[in-house]
Parts: sequence; C-alpha cells; structure tokens
Amino acid sequence: MPRIRTLSPILVVTLLSASAALPVRAQQTVIQIENVRTEYARVLRAQPVYQTLRATAMVEQCKDGVVVESAESKRGLARVVGAVKDALTPNSEDREAEQAPPADGCEVVPTEREFRRPIAYDVDYVHHGVKYRSRLPYDPGNRVRVRVSITPIVSGSR
Repeated sequence: MPRIRTLSPILVVTLLSASAALPVRAQQTVIQIENVRTEYARVLRAQPVYQTLRATAMVEQCKDGVVVESAESKRGLARVVGAVKDALTPNSEDREAEQAPPADGCEVVPTEREFRRPIAYDVDYVHHGVKYRSRLPYDPGNRVRVRVSITPIVSGSR
C-alpha cells in the first residue's frame, strides 16, 4: 500500500501565512506602441519673423555731399581681390598709402546700417477643421507635413 504523507498543522499555517505576506500583484498594464502617420495640413498664413542686425562702418564724407566708400564697404569680388592684393604686397608702404588721411573738405564718420533677415516663420495651418500655429525655421509653402499620433487612453477604472 502506498504511504500518504500528511503535513503537520504547524507547517500548513506557516505556509499560508507566508503566502499572505507576499505582495498582491495588481493588474499589469500593457502600454501599446502609438500609431503614428504623417499627413499634410493646408497653410493659411506664413509670416516671417525678422532679426534686426546693426553694423557701424567708417565712411569718408565730403562737404559737397559725396560719399567715398571705404575698404570696409567693399563687397563680393572687390573684397576678395583687395585681400589677395594685400597678401601679395611685399612691403607695408603701399598699404599705408591706401589708408591715407581723408582728402581736403572730407572727414571719416561712422555710419550705422540696419539689416533685417528672416530667422523663422509663424505658420497658421488647418488640419481636419482645427486651426494650429507653429514657428518653423523655413517657409513651408501652401502645405505643411504634420505628424499624427493616435493612442488610446487606458484608465485604471472602467
């Protein structure tokens, strides 16, 4: 005959009390990866946002109203040619001759100039009947690509 073992009542009570002391695991929430796609929204308005820069240049101005351009005001190819010429000139006497004092009746005066350049665009657009506004680093044209993300809200109570 097979022998049946019985557990002592003390061992049974100990096992039950140990299992009761273990933390009860709550329902585990599974977070779903969001569903993402891109669509296009219609641009209503794109308004540039400007940065204003100020620069001061020394300009020779004569009494008769003639403005003589200084070396600082040279632009593009004239500036490159001047820099190459300065680098290839062996002695500094020629350079000093170019930086001669102003002519009679003329004086060197500081002239302040302002430059405006677009740094961003405030864009108003509509997507599925809802209006939005964003600041973009570029002008998007007549439509802008938007990221649409849909994720269900999982609440603790039902």
